[in-house]
Amino acid sequence: MAVTPVYAATPVDILVVAQDIDDIVTIDPALAYEFSSGEYVANTYDTLVRYDAADTTVLALALATNWSVDAATKTVTFTLRDGMTFHSGYPLWGEDGVGSWTRVVALDKAPSFILTQLGWTTDNIADMVTADGNTDTVKYEGDLAARLATVVDMETVMANEVDGDMGHGWMNKNSAGTGPFSLGRYRPEDILSLTENPDCYQGAPTMRRFVIQHNSEGASQRLQLEAGYIDMAKNLDPSQIAELNGVDGVWVETYPQAAVHWVSFNQKIDSLTDPAVWEAARYLADYNGMADGMLKGQIKVHPAFWPDGFPGALADTPFGYDPEKAKQTLADAGVETPINVTIDVISAPTFVEMAQAIQASFAEGGINLEIVVGTGAQVITKYRARTHEAMLLYWGADFMDPHSNAKAYAFNKDNSYDKYASTTTWRNAWMSPAEMNAKTMAALGEKDAEKRLDMFRE
Repeated sequence: MAVTPVYAATPVDILVVAQDIDDIVTIDPALAYEFSSGEYVANTYDTLVRYDAADTTVLALALATNWSVDAATKTVTFTLRDGMTFHSGYPLWGEDGVGSWTRVVALDKAPSFILTQLGWTTDNIADMVTADGNTDTVKYEGDLAARLATVVDMETVMANEVDGDMGHGWMNKNSAGTGPFSLGRYRPEDILSLTENPDCYQGAPTMRRFVIQHNSEGASQRLQLEAGYIDMAKNLDPSQIAELNGVDGVWVETYPQAAVHWVSFNQKIDSLTDPAVWEAARYLADYNGMADGMLKGQIKVHPAFWPDGFPGALADTPFGYDPEKAKQTLADAGVETPINVTIDVISAPTFVEMAQAIQASFAEGGINLEIVVGTGAQVITKYRARTHEAMLLYWGADFMDPHSNAKAYAFNKDNSYDKYASTTTWRNAWMSPAEMNAKTMAALGEKDAEKRLDMFRE
């Protein structure tokens, strides 16, 4: 017997979204480092300052009412809002900011480098960040280019600590922030439900609840949207979007995303270490064929690590599909073909299709790719463990400065297996040349704004 589910229209005060959220590894803001978990954190927690949504060149106030900088002593002082409370009802104090950042450094997981690059360690952080009432004083070493961690309700989090986990287990099922929503319910690869925070300092949300239903199938999302079972679908491919043209009550919103898609080769794999293989690969991707064909403009050709639209982005497109040039490059270097390699890809819309297109074009040059599909969490976890051979993935900026991605793509100070770094260089076991490391850090420290951007472009 087949049972057909009965759906009702979504309530006007509840936003129901169908979205692929299988990339979530954790929702603890001290560890969350994926696109979907980042969206969750942004809706449930706050930082002291944030980038203005309408103009990302503007650094706006959030939990802080003002801040002052002493460049000579490399000190930033923040004054927090009066009368702020967490979802629990506990008041917000400067100690919560200090405790939140200390927690990130102590847990020392994927995103911790965003704070430790300020010179913060478990040994010195008590001296580097201090609180006095509703004031936080932050000291940093080197040159400052980072986003500060979200502020969590340390009273509640530490009250739920188990076996020294600093509340991590509890934070994977609960929220402890000041944001416009609090966590209602979360089941991995199933549902993420948020409940309004009517006391949010930004004003109460217009939605009472915000529900994300996990759905990795774009075709299914489209049918749900047409039937009115959901309010928003977030993972449609171009053909599915085209099928919605003319459907009453449905419209398409398009926004640029600060992400770059790329193929990487793990340098632990002997057959992938010859630079000739890297150079040949650059001419075996049919960039324009994918961008103008199956992707229909959803993705643009941009073979550089800093996304187009940001200051300092390099917009040159020097590579094109040229299998003969690729084969000659390999032959001149004495590289034997075929090269057989597995490529991991997440099972989200367009990723598998892109992998199949790359598989076909790479084969023309003698590089045979076997596609291995997994959930976002599976692929990302494998990548962080350096157990892949090749990888098709995407990367977003951690903060609105070229150093964010320069540090990820062009810097590696220690390639040791026990020196985990949340960068594409370390994850691909590639030790960037000393000259490139030096240039990356020199660009970070350059004081002249235009010269600095030119150094990043170089």
